[in-house]
Amino acid sequence: MKLEKVVVITAVIVGTLAVAACVWLNMGEQKTDAEQNESTTLDWYVNFSWFHGNWGENLVSKAITDQTDVSVRFSSPSGNESEKLDALINANALPDLITLGCWEPQVQEMIDKNMVYAYNELAGKYDSQFWEVADEKALKWYTNEDGNVYCYPNSFYTPQDLETYHNISSNETFLVRKDIYEAIGSPDMSTQEGFEAAVKKAVELYPQVDGRPLIPIGAHVFDNMGCVSFDKYLMDFLAVPMEKDGEIYDRYTDPEYLSWLKFFRRLGEEGYLAPDIFVDTRTQMDEKIGQGRYFCMMYQYTDILDQQKSLAAENPERIYIAVDGPGNSRGEDPRLSVNGMNGWTVTLISRKCKDPEKAIKFVEYLISEKGQMETYLGTEGVTYEVVDGKVVLNPEVQELLNTDRKAYDEKYGADYCYWMFQDLTMPLKYPQETPDYVSQLKEWSWPYAAYAGQYDYQPTQKIKDSAMYDELNQLWGETLPSLLLADSDEEFDRIVSEAVVQREKMGFSKVQAEKTENMKRAKEKLDMR
Repeated sequence: MKLEKVVVITAVIVGTLAVAACVWLNMGEQKTDAEQNESTTLDWYVNFSWFHGNWGENLVSKAITDQTDVSVRFSSPSGNESEKLDALINANALPDLITLGCWEPQVQEMIDKNMVYAYNELAGKYDSQFWEVADEKALKWYTNEDGNVYCYPNSFYTPQDLETYHNISSNETFLVRKDIYEAIGSPDMSTQEGFEAAVKKAVELYPQVDGRPLIPIGAHVFDNMGCVSFDKYLMDFLAVPMEKDGEIYDRYTDPEYLSWLKFFRRLGEEGYLAPDIFVDTRTQMDEKIGQGRYFCMMYQYTDILDQQKSLAAENPERIYIAVDGPGNSRGEDPRLSVNGMNGWTVTLISRKCKDPEKAIKFVEYLISEKGQMETYLGTEGVTYEVVDGKVVLNPEVQELLNTDRKAYDEKYGADYCYWMFQDLTMPLKYPQETPDYVSQLKEWSWPYAAYAGQYDYQPTQKIKDSAMYDELNQLWGETLPSLLLADSDEEFDRIVSEAVVQREKMGFSKVQAEKTENMKRAKEKLDMR
């Protein structure tokens, strides 16, 4: 049951004497005032080297500590994330709380090695209120094969959310630099002919950006599994189906998709795929986005917001805007994925936790409506007011959020500075005004947002022949750049044919069959037909 303060005042009048008592009620036990104010510091490891969280100095973290009697000491890796987390696991030295990507293999490793508590175990023992605030579908999705729930996700949508809210954005966007796009006549880039003409005109009129070469077409980094811009995002823009006739569809050999890949190959042959895009790291990409070096790119809009803010401050005409990008020959709308039940990260409670009771109640507070309001909006009367039933950020708070995120986090710490249990529906219920250079990117995708969580593997589900999956992913990681850099259309076709034969020898059909079975199970968990 959730820790809550109950004030019991008993007045016993003996002459003029009145006695008042204040007690804490928790799981049917009374605690003294000394016990109720005992604060616990939980060590929270966040497995991202870019994360540098602080606790206890800003408004939100202080308010949460006041509500939960829990303070936090964050840590994160300074270098390779996997190496750091593996070292903690191997040394059996996990901190109290661990947050990592839902896709990371260490999630299941920690579960299998009995290194983390089950949420249902702790909730049953210490905090029945957890069941009242936890998302039922998230618990069902993350139920392990042994029937326990060991991790809780952030940033997820259910299929029903897309039916309830019209303002759900996909992170997948086709971005163009506003001034260049408008200078060439704001062309339709949904066809190969229109796309080619636009790129060539952009390079003709703007060969350089502040003395540096314009990069005609940008993309996410290439890695050993491919490039999300030239595979998943492009497939989604082309509305390539995920399934056909109840079976997982082979998107990689879809004719529409291969036609566009071949088109990009031809642009590359003419010099419009800059060598940079095949070798640049994320840091190098961020720098070039901030310089406005890309004309267009299939990219995730949330990852350009810091640079977008800087571009808007320096020259509002040089920001990036979202427009309709590559489309299929049938003229269908894109189907741009939104987060499924996997979410983004998961958080686990270590069996080394110094105070598991405080930990489960801390988590329960963070995922509750009140905790979500705090981490999203801050404190009523300080960061926001309720006006005519609507939440309105105070102007000075809004101004700081829009102009200096670092200072905002240090002073207030709202707007999901602490994102580890972020509920994506909260901003949908209480939408806030954002600068045009942000809202345009978000709102553009509203009509195209599509749920695809039923095709995700559940992180707690053991994948048969996982080595086979890795080998197939690596094969694609080698094949994709070879296709884009092929010397001719004939070589492109040969590479595709050879890859299809090779992957079949590696067990592709077996993997497709397992994906189909997984999809069917996922639909059952999600109550989808």
